[in-house]
Amino acid sequence: MKRIPLTVFATVLFMSILALATLYSQAPKPQPLTLRLESTEKDQPLLRGVPQTAGMRSGFVRLKPGETVGWHTTGKNEESLVVLRGRGEALVAGKPSLSFTAPAFVYIPPATRHNVANTGDGPLVYVYVVAPAKMP
Repeated sequence: MKRIPLTVFATVLFMSILALATLYSQAPKPQPLTLRLESTEKDQPLLRGVPQTAGMRSGFVRLKPGETVGWHTTGKNEESLVVLRGRGEALVAGKPSLSFTAPAFVYIPPATRHNVANTGDGPLVYVYVVAPAKMP
């Protein structure tokens, strides 16, 4: 196996970093905006991440009584729910469920499998915010 000279490796590494920095600096920058919350759908994406934001995503959710969003994981993200109306439960794998009634705030840490269920008699309405987490 032939070895690559250190100077060649360093040059390629430097050029790669320079190319990535150039691409990043030319990427569109997030801009301030307002969005209307439409209550006609179950899930309305609000912020979809880069380049609209620096990495955060969010959406507006409306669940009918007995309805759930379905089990999913936060992965390397943390998630917050701002509950605007209704009563529900955050079901967290391997942990006791978290009951809440609006107005409420729910936090889900990174790498957490969870589901959100409407346990009330009327609609459950909330905004979720998902952001990249800096893991220790």
